[in-house]
Amino acid sequence: MEGWEKSMLNTLQIRIHQHQFLSTLRNKLLHLHKVLLDMEQITYEQVRGKVSRGELLQLVIDHDQFAWLHQISERIVQIDEMLRADEPLTLDKMMAIARDVQALLTPDDQGDDFAVKYYAAFQHNPDVVLAHADVVKLLVEPV
Repeated sequence: MEGWEKSMLNTLQIRIHQHQFLSTLRNKLLHLHKVLLDMEQITYEQVRGKVSRGELLQLVIDHDQFAWLHQISERIVQIDEMLRADEPLTLDKMMAIARDVQALLTPDDQGDDFAVKYYAAFQHNPDVVLAHADVVKLLVEPV
């Protein structure tokens, strides 16, 4: 194999690896979002009664109780856009989204609204802890 062919193969392998990393991150964030959404739905329904899927969707979009989850949704959309982009991913872009997700997923009872609610979810739901650990494990692995 000639030098340029090896270079092309290495470039292709790097792009495949980057795509796999982002796809995996997206899927793990989706799972975490689902766990958090299920938790919020249960809390909401304990006070206000059962809701249909359509009502839940409307609540997720408009209700203050669910608004904090939008931050995870925004990261998932960002990753979707990166995966669909015409231009190749750069290591800088990948590292930036990984750092952003890691910073977001830092539970803190003294932090911003998301961090405080995430901290509370951490304290009350072991499924949140497991889903969180799954995301963080991926983020600390070398890209």
